Amino acid sequence: MSILTSQADRRALNHSPIAGWGSHFLIVALLCAAPLFQFTLKAWGQCSARDVLQNQLKLGKVRAVDLPQKLIGSARDVPKWKTIAVGTFANSIALRNALDAVGCGIGGLAAEVLARPAFTVSSNKTDVELVAVSAVELGFNTDSVPLAAIYARARQLGFELATAEVGPQLRLQYLDQPMGEFLIVGMEPVKTWSGEPVVLNVANGGAGLILIGQDGRDDAEISVTSRFLFVRSPELSDGLDKAAALLPP
Repeated sequence: MSILTSQADRRALNHSPIAGWGSHFLIVALLCAAPLFQFTLKAWGQCSARDVLQNQLKLGKVRAVDLPQKLIGSARDVPKWKTIAVGTFANSIALRNALDAVGCGIGGLAAEVLARPAFTVSSNKTDVELVAVSAVELGFNTDSVPLAAIYARARQLGFELATAEVGPQLRLQYLDQPMGEFLIVGMEPVKTWSGEPVVLNVANGGAGLILIGQDGRDDAEISVTSRFLFVRSPELSDGLDKAAALLPP
């Protein structure tokens, strides 16, 4: 399209029958785009601090709850914390794009984990039952415990490690996370490009929902009050469901 430069050309355009069409087209375009703009704002706000707070208020859950620290004797003693779906994305790129679409933050180490070939997603949609336990509940009474020791005790009690996919999937499916809650995903560490082993942490530090990475070395010292997410095996869950069905109403 040529650019009008002379005054005569500009006067001719201003007095032509189509002179006012540009503004009409702009108004129509804005009206048509308004619903899309509102939808975009809604999608991008799901992980913001304000929208998370609104979700929490709806559910009556505004802050992290200090659960009683009861000693666990077996995985059977721990109630299910949350069920999430995995295998809902074709690849890790689609999963990362979904996190971006809802405005969830991704820390630098977590971003590296999601980009590594070792990070994979399930090819089939599956429901995963998660339990949330602390090192205190697992039987440790020191201020901190090596990560490998926590994993060993969890396995001894009947828990299983989660796949790395659980971290970002939980981030997407846990949009009402209380402020101040940090949940370490009990998983096999994924190494960054520099070879640093990292595990994922699903967190709400107050500025919005985020997925971060943290030290995943065997000797990494973890506070005994930190909460871990482990998987309860399907066989154990089926057994608990059958036992519950036999109880009198």
